[in-house]
Amino acid sequence: MQIVHSSRRGSRDIEHVGSAHDEAEVELLKAAARQRLAAGQGELDLDLAPAGEAGRRAGGPLPITSSRMGHLWDALSQAYDALGFDVAADGDEMFRCLVLARIIEPTSKLDALRVLEEVGTGPPSYATVKRHLPVYAQESWRERLAAVCAAHAGLGPASLVLYDVSTLYFETDAGDGFREPGFSKERRLEPQITIGLLTNATGFPLMVNAFEGNKAETATMLPTLEAFMAAHRLTDVTVVADAGMISKANQQAIEKAGLSFILGMRIPDVPYVVAEWYQKHPDAAIADGQIFTQPWPAGHTDNRRDQVIYYQYRADRARRTLRGIDEQVAKAEKAVAGKAAVKRNRFVQLSGATKTVNRDLEAKARALAGLKGYVTNLAACPDGTPVTPEFVIGAYHRLFQIEKSFRMSKHDLQARPIYARKRDSIEAHLTIVFAALAISRWIEDRTGWSIKKFVRTARRYRTIKIQAGSQTITAADPLPADLSVLRLS
Repeated sequence: MQIVHSSRRGSRDIEHVGSAHDEAEVELLKAAARQRLAAGQGELDLDLAPAGEAGRRAGGPLPITSSRMGHLWDALSQAYDALGFDVAADGDEMFRCLVLARIIEPTSKLDALRVLEEVGTGPPSYATVKRHLPVYAQESWRERLAAVCAAHAGLGPASLVLYDVSTLYFETDAGDGFREPGFSKERRLEPQITIGLLTNATGFPLMVNAFEGNKAETATMLPTLEAFMAAHRLTDVTVVADAGMISKANQQAIEKAGLSFILGMRIPDVPYVVAEWYQKHPDAAIADGQIFTQPWPAGHTDNRRDQVIYYQYRADRARRTLRGIDEQVAKAEKAVAGKAAVKRNRFVQLSGATKTVNRDLEAKARALAGLKGYVTNLAACPDGTPVTPEFVIGAYHRLFQIEKSFRMSKHDLQARPIYARKRDSIEAHLTIVFAALAISRWIEDRTGWSIKKFVRTARRYRTIKIQAGSQTITAADPLPADLSVLRLS
């Protein structure tokens, strides 16, 4: 095909555009020729552009008939299938759409239809979404999802599982028996619910349960563990939890259930083994990383296994603690001198109208600075090797993985159900977030990217279809090097 730019005085300026072999290529060449002829020419926007075939003949661009986030959607679908959610959900494509839409852009169920339309997947009607939500709220539905997650995690006897709780608050001022005011880590007064999350040692989610907002955190662990073990026919797991999750009664209940545990513990007084070390080394400082081992054998009436408590000293932890003690003591001295209000200060001792600095408490606090306690009743490691202090302490420090999963669910996936009122709607919402969290952790493990970076990068590269005459042409944005080398398999 050729175009003529000028034919003045018998001479013609001809430019060769290209050759075509079918009708589709002819249309593309015509569009390119029109753009070259109009190059550098201004256009008045009179809103009189012809439509349809007449518009294309007049020089308009070829229409895009469809646009799809193909690379992102296919990658998320691959992760969804790899985890077995397609089988667990009995091929329910509505559930797939809602889960993947939450990963791409966390929003309401209604607005998720807009996200699906932008992705290029034909969105269902909102009535269809509402009709499916009660199914996703069923306990049996979430149990099937938990089963495939457990199979992916490869759990076995005495496998390490991490447990923690968080709260999700609601923008309402009245409780309803489920959404109730309670202890809030965010110091909020609105009604809330308590969420118990169980993960494996890498933070991959295994089970999520919702409890009443005024239910004590320590009362949520055992029901979650027992339900998980019953669902997967496990005789024993080793639960790792923080000191704030454990009360004495809770620990006894875990022992009675026959479970193994690794727990952080509070240290109210200087441990015997540490005091003994100070007596033997009065002028020495504890070395950074030093571990003290204190066996705690069971008595005849204790109804528990033998336990071991490990105390570890860290210089960096001591530095931070001592700095806080110095600040509190300085405030206590000002309060005793009448230069500041007493308020709440642990080192101010009141005896009638007399205020003094509690030096005994200060000395004990300084002696405990840098020490952290870990207690376990584990007889052997999951691989059968003897339990070591390094294994116990290392397992406890994996709790940052479950904290990361909570951060992802509450921030990246925006788990907080702001407007949901009915319990079925809330349970369905948590089921979708649980599946989205599992896919997100799976992708992060495979790619080394955060899920936020992965979605932000991949969503820009679309696959489009262009109508050229009677032909449909497929085109796609080329992937950048860093994204094209990622492998999810």
